[in-house]
Amino acid sequence: MIMRHIRLYIFAAVALSAFAACDQIHVDEVVVSAPVIDSFSPESAPVGAVVTVTGSSLNAVTEAYIGDVKVDFVEKISDTRLSIRVGNGVTSGKIVLVNEVGRGTSTAVFNCSFTVPAITASLLQEEAEMGSEVLISGIGLSAVTSVVFTATGHETGHAAQIVVASDDELVVRVPYVEEENAVITLGYFDGTSETFTPVSSAPAIKVIRYVPKFDAVSFERTAVGKSVTLTGEYLNNVEKIMVGEFEAPLFKDPAKLSFTIPAGDFEDGETTVALTAVYFDGNETVTLSDAFVVYVPFVKYWENVRTWAQGRTEANEYVSFFCPENGVAYENSKWKDVVDPVAMKYQGAQWDAANTPKAGVVSDEEYDSVLPYFFFSAVSGNVLQINSPANSNSQLKNFYTSFAGTPANDYRVPGSNNNMPGTPIIAFRYLNPSASSEAEKALVAKVLNGEIDNINEELFPIDVETNTIAGISVSSFAGAIKSDKWCDHQIAELVDDPDYKTDAVFLMAYYTNNGYSKDKAASNIRRLGILHVTAIEWGVYNASNFGSSRITYNCYWQKYDYDYSKL
Repeated sequence: MIMRHIRLYIFAAVALSAFAACDQIHVDEVVVSAPVIDSFSPESAPVGAVVTVTGSSLNAVTEAYIGDVKVDFVEKISDTRLSIRVGNGVTSGKIVLVNEVGRGTSTAVFNCSFTVPAITASLLQEEAEMGSEVLISGIGLSAVTSVVFTATGHETGHAAQIVVASDDELVVRVPYVEEENAVITLGYFDGTSETFTPVSSAPAIKVIRYVPKFDAVSFERTAVGKSVTLTGEYLNNVEKIMVGEFEAPLFKDPAKLSFTIPAGDFEDGETTVALTAVYFDGNETVTLSDAFVVYVPFVKYWENVRTWAQGRTEANEYVSFFCPENGVAYENSKWKDVVDPVAMKYQGAQWDAANTPKAGVVSDEEYDSVLPYFFFSAVSGNVLQINSPANSNSQLKNFYTSFAGTPANDYRVPGSNNNMPGTPIIAFRYLNPSASSEAEKALVAKVLNGEIDNINEELFPIDVETNTIAGISVSSFAGAIKSDKWCDHQIAELVDDPDYKTDAVFLMAYYTNNGYSKDKAASNIRRLGILHVTAIEWGVYNASNFGSSRITYNCYWQKYDYDYSKL
């Protein structure tokens, strides 16, 4: 105990010495009593007015009320004076101030007077675009609770967002209105409820509405996954294209709009639906066709898919993983949690070698929970490479989720600089249009002519013993194929080439959890697919590879699992 007292004395001495060395000392005020209100002025005022309160112990006040309505502080001037603002909802009542000790209540009652706000019509601009900001001048505007634009011929108006408010000026954002001519009314509290200035005397403004206008077009039967392009004016204001009940992926410019027919749950064959465009925050729609025919072929088809190699550049959209099962091109940031959480779970421990899983590690249920996907990457030299997720444990870590100059390991797709393969097992076979095999040349021609309507056991028979599919040898099936095997863009110098066209066709096989065997490449296949690469925007990353490239392709995918018993 003696030692403890000695330490306390030493600490006190040091503290006093430190205080003595300071020219100025600030000591937080200790609240010793509840606020006391002696008077306030004015005793009556409208909403928005400032009321000055005098009394004592006012510095540490934390809350203020007029009656039961909490109001804001304007200024804490001193321990004997502060000011508050009359807020909406105040009618009359005593002023109450609160600090941590207690509360003080005025003896007198404050009475709120209610000013009717008014717009100075002569100062109101004649027109404004929907969504733009408008200055409203007038009197008593601090009492305004809402600003409503009502289109001519309509009884119900739309509230504008109040951006800035003072007693004589308001800045509001023009809301949606149904017609270009609208009147502006003001909502305010009249002591009982919110009321509005009369419509009959409300000033008018012309609201410029850039309504999307579509050029005339005759729609044809369109397959799921196909793109439709429309032209017109102000098409960038279209927010949604609805194909029946399903929203279509949308790409838009002011004069051109393209959308892709979504998968939805349309039945195989033809389905007739309404085709509509939605705009102005969902308030308006236009019917483009009452009888738009959606065709669901017996094969899944995804057109003009665009994904990036792994280049870490600011222009990169960081969308690199494509799933042929649902037609979704996934953002890199979704790889861990959405695209392949099973790979994250096992961290590469599930593989003996490329495309060869360890038996009994990943269950069939886990394997099936990951939808098939593939990606393109840049490798050493001047080539790109198409990849199966399970083919390599060193590819995925080279993809990134954002641009940060030279990204840290946290921005890598797996969240670290760890080697790990993905889960789905896929193999590729480049189909050469100049091959000696008539079956191979014929299949390439059908793809280039858009004649692939189905992928099934009858059209693509698999012979496990001869390692052929539809008469085409698949002994060369591989988990990755470099572009020098299927593309003539193999230049010596690395340079950007943004408009390179090609027609490279691949046969794809997606395997079951039993894996892939080089000797038996035609066995264990769950589904077949065809990939048609149509364009490449070659982009150089860091002067070392084509990792900033974007690849455009079409993809056909078998709709139902392959049934060997039908052979």
